[in-house]
Amino acid sequence: MLTITNLSAGYGKLQVLYDVDLDVEKETISVIVGPNGSGKSTLLKSIFGLTTIYAGEIKYNGFELSRLPPHKIAEKGIAYLPQTNNVFNTLKVRENLLMAGYRCGAELKDRVEESLSFFPTLKNYMDRKASTLSGGEKQMLAMAMALIRNPQIMLFDEPTANLSPKISNEVLNKIVELRDNKRMTIILVEQNAKKALELGERAYLLVSGRVAFEGESEELLSHPELSKLYLGLK
Repeated sequence: MLTITNLSAGYGKLQVLYDVDLDVEKETISVIVGPNGSGKSTLLKSIFGLTTIYAGEIKYNGFELSRLPPHKIAEKGIAYLPQTNNVFNTLKVRENLLMAGYRCGAELKDRVEESLSFFPTLKNYMDRKASTLSGGEKQMLAMAMALIRNPQIMLFDEPTANLSPKISNEVLNKIVELRDNKRMTIILVEQNAKKALELGERAYLLVSGRVAFEGESEELLSHPELSKLYLGLK
């Protein structure tokens, strides 16, 4: 569904990624892990058109993305949820949802209702400003906003950062639910490597901007050297 070939990317003259290859199958969770500063977030931003592409290809269902601006990539069916600043804090929950679907036209009401069916807790907070929500509630709102646009691929950049273990599990379980019930394809960058690898099918380990491992999630999780050296697992 998404294929990245020999991708080199960064920011201006600062190169972060070197010859990265990635293959994402439909309706799967692909997990990207690695130490801080290894290029995980840059990889997601590159897919969404937010970096400088020096070389390589990013193809989505055979269509080249690497020269498109972010709004055109979103129109193709890809949603990106950054780690921070992923909701409008000064707007109410209802207004956030409406803003997310402002181009849905006559389908907007139905899209909002369908999105809220996955995140029913938000129905209790529709008239509250997003700034008053907890970290976990904000993450749910960001996911609901992305879902309104009915994407085929969702890119998650550390969705459990700064959340309690209980809320982190709820967020990750929602991501699995999107894959299973919405037949969504997920690319997940996650700080809790062990939990993410347990949920995903495919794993990529980035080290210093290069792919150090590509394979099944279980294989990386049980790797005696890589899991200990780069993921802090025993």
